[in-house]
Amino acid sequence: MVSTRHPFYARHRFPAEVISHAVWLYFRFPLSLRMVEEMLAARGIEVSHETVRQWALKFGQGYANQIRRRLPAPGDKWHLDEVVVSIAGRKHWLWRAVDQHGVVLDILVQSRRNAKAAKRLLRKLLKKQGIVPRVMITDKLASYGAAKREITPSVEHRQHKGLNNRAENSHQPTRRRERVMKCFKSAGQAQRFLSVHDQVGNLFRRPANSTAADHRKARAQALTTWAEVAGLAAGV
Repeated sequence: MVSTRHPFYARHRFPAEVISHAVWLYFRFPLSLRMVEEMLAARGIEVSHETVRQWALKFGQGYANQIRRRLPAPGDKWHLDEVVVSIAGRKHWLWRAVDQHGVVLDILVQSRRNAKAAKRLLRKLLKKQGIVPRVMITDKLASYGAAKREITPSVEHRQHKGLNNRAENSHQPTRRRERVMKCFKSAGQAQRFLSVHDQVGNLFRRPANSTAADHRKARAQALTTWAEVAGLAAGV
């Protein structure tokens, strides 16, 4: 393994390759911190699960921000959906928006499922994406209609549960992580983790109906992008 020194990793005992690989494993696959620790140990790298957690906290959001800047512009059809999550024994709602290609645009963990919460999601989406969608697709929750009429009155709004499968399916990776992590500990932790998790998922997402050759090509490009995001030397 070639050692890479980058300003991101100043004063860290382990090289960038080890740190970025550990963070990639944690956010890319449904693995617990202890599982990542064991996988690194199998390669002769002795790192505690607490160290992996600290690396994920320190570097994860920075990686996610760079991934977001490198992804293509979002589509003009947005699917919005919300799902209940249990956090510290209390009911919260995870609001998520994806485009017509299945790319997660943003998520927002909130304690309410009402018009005010829907407005917060819409405002965050418009600010971060910098565009107004052509079409917004939701289920029949009335809160979406109220938020849309106030914030994006010119956008076409389609409300039908059967049309929103793309957004509903995007919750599945979150459910898998929930089980591995034995539920989220706080709303802040869920927001921080999923903000990174979904962007890493976007980078390595396999488009529907892609051939094996196309998938291998896209995966190679995603790994190259990850190396750039992590500040690794070319060819490492």
